[in-house]
Order: sequence, then structure tokens, then C-alpha cells
Amino acid sequence: MNDARDTAAAAADPLDMGEYRIDRLPARQRSATEVWMARAGIPLAIVAFVVFAYLWTPQWLLGFDAEILPDQAVAVLEEVGRDEFVRRNAAMLGVFLVGMVLWTTVALPNYLTSLILIIALVLTGVLSEREAYAQLGHPIMWLNIMSFILASMLVKTGLAKRYTLWFILRFGRRAPSVFLSFIVINVTLSAFISATTAKAAILLPVFMVIAAIYGARPGDGQSNFGRSIVLQNLLNINLGAGCFVTGSGANLLAAALISGAITGGVFFADWMIAMLPTMVGLMLIGYVVAMRIYFPLERRQRAPQIEGGMDRLREEYEKLGPVRWDEIRAAIIFITILAFWSTDRLHGVSATAVAFVGGIVALLPRVGIVNWNDVDIPWHLMLFSAGAYCLGAGFAETGLPNIGVAAFFDAVGLDQNTPFWVLYLMLTGVMCYSALLSQSKTMRAMIFVPIAIGTAELFDYPVISLALPVAFLIEHVYVLPFNSKPAALLYETDHYSLTDAFKYGFTMMTFGWLAVILMGETWFRVLGITPNGVFGLF
Repeated sequence: MNDARDTAAAAADPLDMGEYRIDRLPARQRSATEVWMARAGIPLAIVAFVVFAYLWTPQWLLGFDAEILPDQAVAVLEEVGRDEFVRRNAAMLGVFLVGMVLWTTVALPNYLTSLILIIALVLTGVLSEREAYAQLGHPIMWLNIMSFILASMLVKTGLAKRYTLWFILRFGRRAPSVFLSFIVINVTLSAFISATTAKAAILLPVFMVIAAIYGARPGDGQSNFGRSIVLQNLLNINLGAGCFVTGSGANLLAAALISGAITGGVFFADWMIAMLPTMVGLMLIGYVVAMRIYFPLERRQRAPQIEGGMDRLREEYEKLGPVRWDEIRAAIIFITILAFWSTDRLHGVSATAVAFVGGIVALLPRVGIVNWNDVDIPWHLMLFSAGAYCLGAGFAETGLPNIGVAAFFDAVGLDQNTPFWVLYLMLTGVMCYSALLSQSKTMRAMIFVPIAIGTAELFDYPVISLALPVAFLIEHVYVLPFNSKPAALLYETDHYSLTDAFKYGFTMMTFGWLAVILMGETWFRVLGITPNGVFGLF
């Protein structure tokens, strides 16, 4: 059987983009550690749920002060009484731990874990059936659906492929320029596509063919070119999403949470002005770290290894023919959507509503570009997101994050005189490195953004001074395969090891945290996000 697979792999054309579609990537064999974690996941989840939901209630859950609770949780407390409220918090903690254990160990598919969480929140009485099931209709869910419709339009018309190939052929003539070209491509696509998985699906065949051109092929022994091109694209796919509030549903969710706690709101332009230069700077640092420190290229790896390889890409580009009318219409739709997103402060129409209209136009008979059969919506990811939103709804009902952060502050002795920089470093650091343990950007946003809001209110600082820098760290989810869907997808390319991903990703995650600290002292202060900087040095 293995010989047959090896023969088929050898016969496959390494320059055929069709060989690198997501549905054709081979399933990667789990390591011994991953197998052990998966086997232990379900028993650990059951024990965690039973212990925390029914057998033992931490003291910090029993002795909370009602004044720290958000308004929604206060209303629940007044309605059900303190004993029932504590019981629901204990159940919420148990369900949350179930999600963390199952998502981290990958003992079950992530969508199945989400379904378990949803029904567990209903059966334990934390959420009503109406509220739990309604999370599938969350505005961010609809934004994701519309984004996949629009991404399908890019794929069907070939516009994304045309742009990517044109840019590589125009500017990617040598290895260094290839990597720099993908930075520009990722930033451009991030402005239009609100799903990192969709971006990964569009770009993967292109950079896999380029890897083959430069002599890096899966199964042939991992080379520094292969490591670098896949890991840099993984980094840039996520950092590109961080450039724009519409870059992912988690960004929009964080912006909505913050907007609900301040006068005005967090708009597209606000986020872009703050984060576009920050993220582009981190991408360039990522390029240097990969090319100079972790994965330096030998001289022979800096030039194409397959004769006529770039000509093959040119053939792919020429097969697209002249620019067609449907590509022009797709570009018009996307540019119009981007224009409305960029001017949301003026017209007040939400990003979801704008994408909704764009999706309708794209699907309209005769006028539109795609039909429903052309649309590729990964519903397992939608169900996964719904479970994370349910956890967020449960946190709002119980006030568990507020109770936990207040208990933590009491334990470490923080009081109203705590300097701003202590809170800033602590909250941004926890948000950044929490990505190592999480499989959901949405869940991290739902946990840590409310904590940052509550902390700012508790210590009488402007909400955006802590909550927005915390939100800016949502997209650092590229260290380990379970940290995000693109990370899981690109790990299957077999171009790098877990060790490669960790050392490069952890380094860039640390640079990401340091960047938010530096920007807090400089650029964020100019924009009025941080008062007098982080440390008040300038």
C-alpha cells in the first residue's frame, strides 16, 4: 500500500496546482504525543466537568461582589437568586473546561465539540434553548457566510488566481522577492476576504507550486525553502487579517464588544490606521527572522530548481486569457464593499450588512456572478463558531470572566492605585500567549476583551486603552497546528515539523506582543488609544 502511494506521488506533476487543492492533501499521521492527547481528552473533559460543575465550587465563585458583574449578569442574579447564580457559574466553568480540553487535545472534531458545548449549556440551565440555538444566527456568522460567498466569487472568476500569479510573475523573480511578494498579496486579499481559511485555500496551490519550483516537495525531506514559504504564508495570512477589523469575525466581535462599552464605536478606519503599519512591520520582521535566523537559504535554493518552472506559472497565468467581464464585475463588487467598510464612520452601516448586500448582488440571476452551487461554505467551521459564541453568551449571562479577574486581582494585591502599564502588560501578555492553548480566536475575543473592558472600568481607565490593544492581538494564532484552521490546514502540507512551527511562531508571537507595547508608547498614543503611552515615557 505504501509503495503504491509512493509511486502515485512520484508520478504526480509537482507543478500541477490541482494536486494541491485542500481536498487532495493527504491526511497527516498523528505523532505519538498527539495520539496520547486525543485518547486522554474525553476522560479529562468528563472529569473536569463533573468536578467543577457538581462536586467542588472554588471559593472565588462563592464570595464574589455583585458590583463587578456586567448588567446582563446582574439582571440574572436578581432574577434567580445568589445560590442558583453560583450554581450556573459553576456549570459554566465546567462547560468551558470541557471545551478547552477537547479543542486542545483534538479528541473530537471541533464542530462536534461545539455541538456538545451548546447542548451542555442548555441542559445545565446556563442558557435557554432560544438563546443557545440563536447563536447560529449571530451577525458575525452571517458575515462569515457572506465572506465565503464572496471568496467563492473570487475563485470562480479566477480573479484571485490572476492577481496572485501576476504579482508573483511580475515581482517574484528570485527567492527573496517571492517571499516579499506574498506579504503584499496577503495584505491585499485580507482587505476583501473576512475568512483566513478562505485565504489559505486560495493561496495554498500557488505557494506549493513555487515550493516545488525551488526544489521543496512534500515527502522529499523538508527544506528551508519549503519551511519558510509555508510558515511565512501562515504568519502573513493571520497578520494580514489583523490589519483590518473585517479581517476576521473575531476582530468584528471584539469591535462590537468594545463599541457596546463606549460612546461612538470602533470603525474600520480606526482599526486600519492603528494596525496596518503594525502588522506590515511584523510581516517584514517575520521575513528577516525566517530568512536570516531559522531557515536561511543555501545558494542553490535561491534559484529555481525545476527547469522552466516559472514558465509553467506563466502558462497558468496565460490560460486565464484576457480579463473577462465577470472578473471586472467581481472587482467592482469587492472595491465597493471595501469603500463602504472604509467609510463606516460616515454612514453607520455595519460590516455584516455591507457584506450581506454584496453577497446578494453576487448571487443575483443575470446581474450576479455565482450561483449557490458555486459557493463553498464550510459548515463545520460555522458550527465550530456557533459553539464559541455560545460560550460567549454564557459568560455574559454568568459574569464568570469578571468574577475570575476580580478574584485574581485580589489574590495578587492589585488595587485602584495600580499603574496603567502593569495592567497593560498583563492583559496584552495573557491575550497574546493564550493563543498557544486555544483553537478559537472567537473564544479568546469573548473571554479576554470583556475582561479588559471590566478591568478598565474597575480601575477607572478609558475602555479602549486596554480593550483595543487586547483585541489587536487576536490574530496571533500560528504557532501550533490546533491554534487556528489555517495552521491545521498548512501543517498537512508536510513542509515543516512541529519544532519548526513552534520556534518560528513563538518568536513572532513575542515580537507581536512587543510591537503592541511599543505602539502603546508611540503610535497608539498619537491616535488617542493609550493615555500618555504605556509607561508614560514620552
